[in-house]
Amino acid sequence: MSTTTATPIEGLPPGPSLPRALQTAGFILRGPSYLKKLQAEHGDVFTMRITGEGRWVILADPAHIKQVFTGSPDVFHAGKGNQVLLPLLGDHSVLLLDGPEHLRQRRLLLPPFHGQRMTAYGELMDEITAEEVARWPVGEDFASWPRMQHITLEVIMRAVFGVEQGPQLDRVRTALNRLLDEVMRPTTMAVLSAIGPHRFRELAIVKRELARADAEIYPVIRERRAAPDLEDRQDILSLLLQARHEDGRPMSDEELRDELMTLLVAGHETTATTLGWAVERLTRHPDALARATAEVREQGADGPFLDGVVKETLRLRPVLSVVVRQLQEDAEVAGYRLPAGTRVVPCIQLAHRRPDVYPDPDAFRPERWLDQQPGTYSWLPFGGGVRRCLGASFALFEAKRVLAGILGQVDLAPAARDGEQVRRRAITQTPQHGARITVAARHDRRPVQEPVAVPA
Repeated sequence: MSTTTATPIEGLPPGPSLPRALQTAGFILRGPSYLKKLQAEHGDVFTMRITGEGRWVILADPAHIKQVFTGSPDVFHAGKGNQVLLPLLGDHSVLLLDGPEHLRQRRLLLPPFHGQRMTAYGELMDEITAEEVARWPVGEDFASWPRMQHITLEVIMRAVFGVEQGPQLDRVRTALNRLLDEVMRPTTMAVLSAIGPHRFRELAIVKRELARADAEIYPVIRERRAAPDLEDRQDILSLLLQARHEDGRPMSDEELRDELMTLLVAGHETTATTLGWAVERLTRHPDALARATAEVREQGADGPFLDGVVKETLRLRPVLSVVVRQLQEDAEVAGYRLPAGTRVVPCIQLAHRRPDVYPDPDAFRPERWLDQQPGTYSWLPFGGGVRRCLGASFALFEAKRVLAGILGQVDLAPAARDGEQVRRRAITQTPQHGARITVAARHDRRPVQEPVAVPA
């Protein structure tokens, strides 16, 4: 790993000289391979120009990433780096706040994700997974990633929103699915980047789609606030309704709406993508699949190899390729004296492929985690520092629980020999063909259920 120089260099590090539009296209369309090419040409620190984002200083060395994650949150603002999510999440989202406001909101959100409380959702995850996998056809290849989206959305609806089976669940699910599909379209993200998040959310079509979703979310909040059994409920919305600011105020409906949308985006799309990549990787590595399946059927979701499968999937196929911090004043990072306004960007994709940290870095080897713990600044699927994703434990728990439910219920096989490449969906990195797999055989006695319509 490199070290910083004694006297910092003034200004930005060198980088590609291509026009901004071409650099942006390379980052969006080629993703991992483009970043790897730039690292080979410029080293572990280089500057990129991204449309709508200004100048990014990319960091691939854990020592430099540590400088960012341990730096003062008053200097390294994450909320400003996440502004692309503003139209969807709203002004009160913990992801978009900085300074004291962020800390206040984060404190309110932390208790529902306490480890002991989190495990109470395990049976719900098992039930939802079993119901979904019972619908999977035997002997036919299909895209597993949309099926994972169905599972994780159900978990969010019932564990976070606390909406039970019935017409209300159907309405909320439909509204949120529609909104996410619209937001994640490449054309949507292109327009957002071109005109900026504040102007984007004032567009008539954007207002209309947000209003449709809000028309389902706000009644859930109001009904739950008035529920006589509020204090006995364990869903996250009910717990947040009982939370209080330091001055004794409850969270407003607007705050709750924005945090529910934050948990939806952070806990649905990302976990579903991780699960899609996990089965895609496992089915392309039969020895790992056989070992994981045998362990699950003997130990359930608590085995060390299954834990390694999830960690290795997040290393090789991180859902996000970068995290962004915007400097509020001049700061020394990676041997450079960077000016205020610069966006410093720890690169998850490059940090996860370092041969000095991960021998044979491009290989899918879950067993590497049997004797290796994730490095604080070299394994970054949930970011780091005071802004590390507060739902990280929930996401890891859910991923293992759902994978165990799948492997315990069916034998999997690949739909094609070659592995799938990364396809960018808005800000996430998804399987190019939807993580296509085949169910070779069933191992449960559940009757096969009618399939729920999901995108292929």
